[in-house]
Amino acid sequence: MPLLQIDDDGFRLDGEPFRLLSGGLHYFRVHPDQWADRLRKARLMGLNTVETYVPWNLHQPRPELFRMEGGLDLPAFLDLAAAEGLHVLLRPGPYICAEWEGGGLPSWLLADPDIRLRTRDPRFLLAVDVYLARLLTPLRSRLAGQGGPVLAVQVENEYGAYGDDTAYLEHLAASIRRCGVDVPLFTCDQPADLERGALPGAVATANFGSRATRNLAALRGVRPAGPLLCTEFWIGWFDRWGGHHVVRDAEEASRELDELLSTGASVNFYMFHGGTNFGFTNGANDKHTYRPTVTSYDYDAPLDEAGDPTEKFTAFRDVIAKYAPVPAEPLPERGEKLVLAGVTLADCVGLLDCAPVLGDAVASREPLTMEQLGQDFGFVLYETVLPQAGPALLEPEQVRDRAQVFLDGQPVGVLERESHDRGLTFTVLRPGSVLSVLVENQGRVNYGPGIHDRKGLPGGVLLNGVPLVGWTSRPLPLTSLADLPFGAAPSAPSAPTGPAFYRGTFQVSRTADTFLHLDGWTKGSAWVNDFALGRYWSRGPQRSLYVPGPVLRTGANEVVVLELHAPGRGRAVDFRGAPDLGPTGE
Repeated sequence: MPLLQIDDDGFRLDGEPFRLLSGGLHYFRVHPDQWADRLRKARLMGLNTVETYVPWNLHQPRPELFRMEGGLDLPAFLDLAAAEGLHVLLRPGPYICAEWEGGGLPSWLLADPDIRLRTRDPRFLLAVDVYLARLLTPLRSRLAGQGGPVLAVQVENEYGAYGDDTAYLEHLAASIRRCGVDVPLFTCDQPADLERGALPGAVATANFGSRATRNLAALRGVRPAGPLLCTEFWIGWFDRWGGHHVVRDAEEASRELDELLSTGASVNFYMFHGGTNFGFTNGANDKHTYRPTVTSYDYDAPLDEAGDPTEKFTAFRDVIAKYAPVPAEPLPERGEKLVLAGVTLADCVGLLDCAPVLGDAVASREPLTMEQLGQDFGFVLYETVLPQAGPALLEPEQVRDRAQVFLDGQPVGVLERESHDRGLTFTVLRPGSVLSVLVENQGRVNYGPGIHDRKGLPGGVLLNGVPLVGWTSRPLPLTSLADLPFGAAPSAPSAPTGPAFYRGTFQVSRTADTFLHLDGWTKGSAWVNDFALGRYWSRGPQRSLYVPGPVLRTGANEVVVLELHAPGRGRAVDFRGAPDLGPTGE
């Protein structure tokens, strides 16, 4: 494919004026068997380009391990984009925000207690340089100069909202260039942060969702010449647990798009297709109160979470058609959905009972954080023996993020970071009682200084004002459930207290997308055929989980639910043809 050139008045491709009509499509939020479908629909909406972030934390989960296969086969995704005739804007970070766990920064960086992320801290820069080399070197053949689809590569992400160290950005740009990247580099920032986040020699771009004329004028104030690009044109938004499902009117968003394109600027829809925060990959915000993001990343986008066109698909296509040709092909239709009601989860095993199968305990004076345990996601089970009976006030220095407390296996309370809980009182009935604290990582903060977000019980624990020492810390990443010792679920009076895994099987004669509904269940996570769907929580707004069709198989299938509190009536779940993302508002 031809190289993208930068002129004083815009982009050129093969010497001809070129407008980027791009849409966000994150390969890591979509099942790989569905990449081709989503890319085809991007072209049908009139797009000539797709944009994707790259999650460092998934590609390099450990310093010595780098992954680029399966759902992380970025070269394959880029090849599919090229086959569809689409260009690509590549955004490798190292920080990506994206409402993604830790903003894409790997958790092992935080095992160093005083590392300074997104700075020129030598420890951080060394790790970044290794990551970029391992990621970008194999992608050279996918760059436009080598005939590939990648037109441009982003340096960092909205850095102006975090810092103003141009030398840090220069280091990243030089590192990218050393990997053989010879396409244009660009930065993106919100209008108020453009001056701090811009990098000499790179295209400066802006992120906004409205008032295009004013915001592009702000970009012109920083860069009097060069292309005008809105790298994130926000056409929807993300949801948080305990909030509402956020939507944006299609007609209003189309008017804003029309204003943007009428200026001659290029655009990247954020998002074209949001996808899903599968497993434990959602991020969180913490602006004085911790707010974890939900599993669905539907984003009220032109393609919904299942890849079906929404009202915005045709509305945006109509606007694009005023400024550029759109394919004269039939518009995509909604896909078939699988419906199956009343799947009973007849098998059960208590989490506290089977914890030794899921992870090995590590003894230490004080509780170890997830990062000290070399753990990315999931839970940590902390245990200690209480030497005395009597009233007890348990006060962790910090709870990151939600702690269920048990005494001799019986629940005594919950402490939540989000609620700013400081302590828990209970009575110890006998000396030698075992105190168990199950801590859930609900998602590392992905924006602002809070990205230094270590999980577990950092800082230690007080019992009646005295440091409580002598702990075991057991990592429970839940990356595989294959060894769980399931048995028949007991009757209600003898059912496991507190967290337990429930398993059921179901038969299908055909595979298709569907949505898992857990009516009456409280809080936990779900898997289908060992594929981690994500978290559910009765507080909403999201009350269903997307199940990609490729996860299912004809014949027998298995669903496993980790319920942290109380299961639904009859321990049953439904597979339905539509999601429940909650009431709109906010």
